[in-house]
Amino acid sequence: MLKREVIKGFLAGLCIALGGAVYLASDIKFVGAIFFSVALLTICYFGFSLYTGKVGNLVHHHKGSDLGALFAGLLGNLLGCVVFGTLVRFGLPALAAKAETLSAAKLGETGPEALIRSFFCGVLMFVAVWIFQNKKTVLGIFICIPVFILSGFEHSVANMFYFATGASYSLQTLLYTLLLVLGNSLGSWVIPALLLAVEEKKEPQEKEGTEK
Repeated sequence: MLKREVIKGFLAGLCIALGGAVYLASDIKFVGAIFFSVALLTICYFGFSLYTGKVGNLVHHHKGSDLGALFAGLLGNLLGCVVFGTLVRFGLPALAAKAETLSAAKLGETGPEALIRSFFCGVLMFVAVWIFQNKKTVLGIFICIPVFILSGFEHSVANMFYFATGASYSLQTLLYTLLLVLGNSLGSWVIPALLLAVEEKKEPQEKEGTEK
């Protein structure tokens, strides 16, 4: 099962690379933000394992096997971004130069800035995937993805691609990425966790009303 999740995560990394490449290639940021949606759209339709799309599920499903599958997918995301980001770097040098500039700017953020930006991205990713899965529409994807990009929010896996394309490998890059993973996770948990808390508070009241 874990091997399968790593492979599905690797394929999700490929999709993120496609979205990241078109974003880097777009001279108009708004256009690039919209077309980046191809990444999550493909991931959702094929059922690939993208960490930011699945971490919100831990609120309801948090067994050891769930955690194992989630982090196996994250490992696959990292491998996919490194492999395909490196291919983009050597195949499209102009994009590599843009990725280097973008990576430097991201690493210039303070810790609190990165955490807050990744938190809000996590919220939007949860919403996009939830709408796709529960409302059977891609509308959430085509709205939430451009919103997180144009707002300057940070997506941990997308940044793995940018760092690989820009060959930005350092301890700072690692720590920054881990901080984004944390922020994305917290953002993905906030809506389902608070809704779950509200539901739990209502249950005793309903039972009490029934007894009366």
